[in-house]
Amino acid sequence: MWGVFPLFWHLLREVPSLQIIAHRVIWCGVFVVGYLLISDGIGWWRKAFAVPRIGLMLLASSILISVNWGLYIWSVTHGHVVESSLGYFINPLVSILIGVVVLRERLNRVQSVAVVIAAIGVLWLTIVHGSPPWIAISLALTFAFYGLIRKLAAVDAMAGLAIESLILLLPAVAWLLWSEWQGSGAFMHSGGRTDVLLMIGGVLTALPLVWFAYGARRIPFSLIGILQYLSPSLQLLCGVVLLGESFSAVQAVGFSCIWLALALYAIDGLWRARSAQKLKAD
Repeated sequence: MWGVFPLFWHLLREVPSLQIIAHRVIWCGVFVVGYLLISDGIGWWRKAFAVPRIGLMLLASSILISVNWGLYIWSVTHGHVVESSLGYFINPLVSILIGVVVLRERLNRVQSVAVVIAAIGVLWLTIVHGSPPWIAISLALTFAFYGLIRKLAAVDAMAGLAIESLILLLPAVAWLLWSEWQGSGAFMHSGGRTDVLLMIGGVLTALPLVWFAYGARRIPFSLIGILQYLSPSLQLLCGVVLLGESFSAVQAVGFSCIWLALALYAIDGLWRARSAQKLKAD
């Protein structure tokens, strides 16, 4: 889903980026909080805040994800889909590094080789970019540390996202009211199609984040890192094939290294899973 998001946000390119973010927060909150209230009343709130320091952890994660959203939407709506995909190519390396250094996870030989090859590819892309890719680096860091917090926060994925949305709700509403007062508000002024897309954006925001939070607590953080190469690969294809952004042969060298690393990591994971199943059966 994250891989094909550029196609959706491109449809809203006429709407200011900060307004898109505000609507993401509001409609995501409406969807998630509404679902939790229907399914569990206010029990989800009590369970979440029974966890020590959960408020501070989700405050930090909400700030990180809002910054990440802002940079990402701006880059997509301003013709920088390929550069944003670079950010999400760097992000898995940061996640793997965090997994090894902070969480003390270990990589086997094949996984280590895959990480080194991917790092070479990212370094090559950074060099050919010609200057420090600040957008890409910021996207990588904010989402990697968001993932770390959501892995460590012992709270249900839906409840955590609901609290993050509520934390960001007041600033989001305030910004939309300010935009309306300034005469630049898009909602209810740009046609029904735009209004519907802004609301749908909240649901599309919630689903992959919930799935990500569920997955982050069930698999090694380093594996999360390598799997996240799928999303920027799809983003790259969207930017080049469907949105007409440039992609040179020099860039292809770096991306090929990353895809090779992904293949190695995936093959190693499948082999180990099958070996474990065989041992269990025996």
